[in-house]
Amino acid sequence: MKQRALAIGIALVALGAVIAGCGAETHKSGGSSGGTKQGAIRIAVVPKAVGFSFWEDAHKGATCAASKQKDVKVQWDGVSAETDVSGQVDLLQNFLTSGVDGLVYAATDAKTLFNVTKQAISKKTPVVNIDSGTNPQPKEVPVYATDNVQAATKVPDLIAKQLGPQGGTVAFIPFQAGTVTNDQRTQGFKQGLKKHPELKLVATQSSQSDVNTGLRVTQDILTAHPDLNAIFAANEPGVIGAAQAVKQAGKAGKITIVGWDAASDEVKGVSDGEITALVVQNPFRMGYDAVTAMVKRIRKGTEPASEDTGVTIVTKSNMNEPAVQALLRPSCQTPPTLGSG
Repeated sequence: MKQRALAIGIALVALGAVIAGCGAETHKSGGSSGGTKQGAIRIAVVPKAVGFSFWEDAHKGATCAASKQKDVKVQWDGVSAETDVSGQVDLLQNFLTSGVDGLVYAATDAKTLFNVTKQAISKKTPVVNIDSGTNPQPKEVPVYATDNVQAATKVPDLIAKQLGPQGGTVAFIPFQAGTVTNDQRTQGFKQGLKKHPELKLVATQSSQSDVNTGLRVTQDILTAHPDLNAIFAANEPGVIGAAQAVKQAGKAGKITIVGWDAASDEVKGVSDGEITALVVQNPFRMGYDAVTAMVKRIRKGTEPASEDTGVTIVTKSNMNEPAVQALLRPSCQTPPTLGSG
């Protein structure tokens, strides 16, 4: 009898130790319930896709932020195409299953990716969105991004200034319906057009975030509208494809092109006079500020707020200024500070 009582007592002590251990592990978690983890932190940072200049700059910013913190590791990975929504979902779910301390990502599809954010919240894994959020956007999940609507309203002003009082015909090349950034830029652009009755929107075709598709749809537009005066392409692949099509048509410098982002081919296009202006975001700042906020959230419980990371209009006349060069070629040593955010 005494032996049985002793065995029960030992079992209860062991059970208590297990429960205490579990409680201690939960307390250390960097989840939504509070920031208490002081040891090593692993943060997954997932762009819409890898292989694009924009996302590589965001990667630089995220890595730079981690390097300035103690025991913080950024794990960077992404799908190869921004249209691969299911691939991004699988990747993010794998990160959650592996037990990352925080999730920083750009949503390829606002509604579909909301379910991933919801899953992360249920696991008490904090989430920060960069560039593109979800629909709905949970109040506890901040977005570090451009104010795309406000920035896109400036595009018709740039086109109107270039074409003069007589105005002209304009084509619009969006990139992926259903993503927050695409829909916001579309909204802002059309809103800005209302101030310029001299500008006539004659064609809208999507690049699907692919250079070759952007090239093909621009060729189709130029065939249908041989006297086209201007093009607004709303992201990097669309801009590059549109500029190539215009050049192949022998109209480089004759058609106003306003683009978005600042890949090397785009910047060269501005330098060569083939692209009139670029609306340049600050992806380095998105990555940097998001990771910095995530670390504070995990370690101190600081609730991060959404942030407008700003834009800068880059033209041939200002592209060689030191501050603009820091934006176009960001690094941890010379981080960009421009922008209206």
